[in-house]
Amino acid sequence: MIYRIKGKLIKKEKNRVILEVSGLFYEIGISSSVYNRLNQDNPYLELVIYHYLNIENNRAIPVLIGFIDDLEKEFFEKFIKVSGIGPKAALRAFDKPISHIAQAIEEGDISFLKTLAGIGTQRAKQIVAQLQGKVGRFVLLKEETSQRPISIKEEVLVEAKEVLRRLQYSNKEIEDMIKKAIGANPGVEKVEDLLNEIYRQRN
Repeated sequence: MIYRIKGKLIKKEKNRVILEVSGLFYEIGISSSVYNRLNQDNPYLELVIYHYLNIENNRAIPVLIGFIDDLEKEFFEKFIKVSGIGPKAALRAFDKPISHIAQAIEEGDISFLKTLAGIGTQRAKQIVAQLQGKVGRFVLLKEETSQRPISIKEEVLVEAKEVLRRLQYSNKEIEDMIKKAIGANPGVEKVEDLLNEIYRQRN
């Protein structure tokens, strides 16, 4: 079972992304809510994965759906338990922030739920009937306007800065070079990789 995928963002569309991980290219479905919060300047992306098999013409096709964090995935898993709502329908319906959807469910706001893509009056009533009183904590979700950048270990930064100082670069030059390198490749985990990225950016 796939839990998380972190890789280079190759392609981004409203309902899917393509990530490259060690030469493999993964197609991952995303909701409009997730799409709107992707960091436009970050070439790397990490998503929590919901994985299922779509049975079609006697074939089992693996499908990956990505979320920014575990709580979003958990809400999704609750949402698809509603009768008549499968993963594809739920993904389409998540065109509003999850915290807003959860609040509407808790308050029994049928009018708001009807504004979700593919959700009519009867389906909205079913959602409230089955989930009201069970999703209150998701109202507290803080949905950032963009995904947080992947962090780099402090010891890697400290060692890289020390190497650059020995090479006679000023503190300002060092900060600028590291910032540019991290922007180009936020996934670096070793000092050597960070220094190599700095070299590539300077050339």
